[in-house]
Amino acid sequence: MNFKGKVVLVTGSSRGIGRSIAVKFAKEGASVVINYRSNENEAKAITEIISSYSDCMCIQADVSKEKDVKRMIDTIIERYGHLDILVNNAGIAIDNDFKDRHVKDWQETLNTNLIGVFLTSKYAGKYMLQNQYGKIINISSTNGIDTIYPYSIDYDASKAGLINMTKNLAIEFAPVINVNAVAPGWVDTGMNDDLSKSYLKSEMERTLLKRFAEPEEIANVVLFLASDMARYIDGETIRVDGGLKVG
Repeated sequence: MNFKGKVVLVTGSSRGIGRSIAVKFAKEGASVVINYRSNENEAKAITEIISSYSDCMCIQADVSKEKDVKRMIDTIIERYGHLDILVNNAGIAIDNDFKDRHVKDWQETLNTNLIGVFLTSKYAGKYMLQNQYGKIINISSTNGIDTIYPYSIDYDASKAGLINMTKNLAIEFAPVINVNAVAPGWVDTGMNDDLSKSYLKSEMERTLLKRFAEPEEIANVVLFLASDMARYIDGETIRVDGGLKVG
């Protein structure tokens, strides 16, 4: 795949899946915009790495805040003149027992995982429509399909909502912008660091491949959806979960 001449924004790309997606796009020739909310050191580190492959810029913005999103998109357009691909990767998970959950947990999760996607898609989509070209890929989760974890009830609801939003955005932006989602299962990232080894092992055993995905394996699917090879795919969600067994 060749993305030379394309400008890509990957939200929440200072680490984990977003970092891998950004690196993959850079290696394929795209100009990449790194976005982060608070991990400045990690964001600068990955920006330096990507700069060795392709043009790159780094922007701090909280995707749940409209003024931040507008500033970020305006900055990209001012520098490049266009934005071709948006990967809505930024997301948070606040795991806790159901009885200990609070409204503020729900608000923070939904603000980032749903409202953030709405805002970035709204402002990026405006320029994509003007240029008559665009790809939007949302990073959902199998939690949004198989809601089997009550301790992440707000996260699961947000990812289910994101799958629905993907379909609505595809309708809204048709026929110019392709909007699709990727629903990863377990991925070997730092988000798992606070979970017990015994729990992670039990979850690994529930996958047919008996392992978690590497972040690069999720990135591969994202790049496929952003490429011309997927130009007739729209409004869909692709599971990438190693054959996760429910129940």
